[in-house]
Amino acid sequence: MTRTVYLNGEYLPENEAKVSIFDRAFLMADGVYEVTSVLDGKLIDFDGHAVRLARSLNELDMKNPISKEDMLEVHRELVRRNNIEEGLVYLQITRGAPNDRDFVFPDPETTEPTIVLFTQNKPGLGNDPKAKQGLKIISIEDQRWGRRDIKTVQLLYPSLGKMMAKKAGADDAWMVQDGFVTEGTSNNAYFIKGNTIVTRALSNDILHGITRAAVLRFAEEAQMKVEERNFTIEEAQGGDEAFISSASAFVMPVIEIDGVRLGDGTPGARVARLREIYLEEMRKAAV
Repeated sequence: MTRTVYLNGEYLPENEAKVSIFDRAFLMADGVYEVTSVLDGKLIDFDGHAVRLARSLNELDMKNPISKEDMLEVHRELVRRNNIEEGLVYLQITRGAPNDRDFVFPDPETTEPTIVLFTQNKPGLGNDPKAKQGLKIISIEDQRWGRRDIKTVQLLYPSLGKMMAKKAGADDAWMVQDGFVTEGTSNNAYFIKGNTIVTRALSNDILHGITRAAVLRFAEEAQMKVEERNFTIEEAQGGDEAFISSASAFVMPVIEIDGVRLGDGTPGARVARLREIYLEEMRKAAV
């Protein structure tokens, strides 16, 4: 079955949706994106993604072509048209397609942004078996640009990091800068020692994860202590448990870091409980 996608105000079959070769996302990676999960046919934490999208656009001085209300309607319509019960809605906004390639931004009065949305069907997303198995992580040097807080489409190095992990027989990689973990290739990184969750503080160095914010809020409500600070791979290896969070993985346990097993090498009870709480609360608030 051909998916219905959304492109610049139109719902189209995916094979009919076309974007100019002069689009600045293609030529300059000049675009931002968001991914919103769908559970039970409803959107998870949509408001958080909408707020972060607006921030990313503002940081790049990029025009927003769609209101929050209209964006919600497009998300819901794509979920409906594509019969998504569990899956993802991907949204990308670029600075548009001027008549030619140029480093200088095109005039926003004459070049409209490009907006694309499409769905991905992911049956079993909320019951991923990896949540019971846990992930193996390797560490790699963080070689990305300095504004990782803006959710841009510049994803080449994270993609390379995923491949480094795959070649090493692991599931993912945590990136390290100046001796300290920044984040995973497409997720935020944490370890737990005792009753304390440790994760890097928000700054330009990491993405301000929407799932991260919710998880830390739920953790504090569950009487867990949260420390937002720099930490090393060695500290994480000495933790009782570790995990990642993202819009598509939710809360996912990490059982091994650079070949060092955490605990008995199986997912721990605290991470399992955090995932359970997150999914319960997010399903209640889904739209």
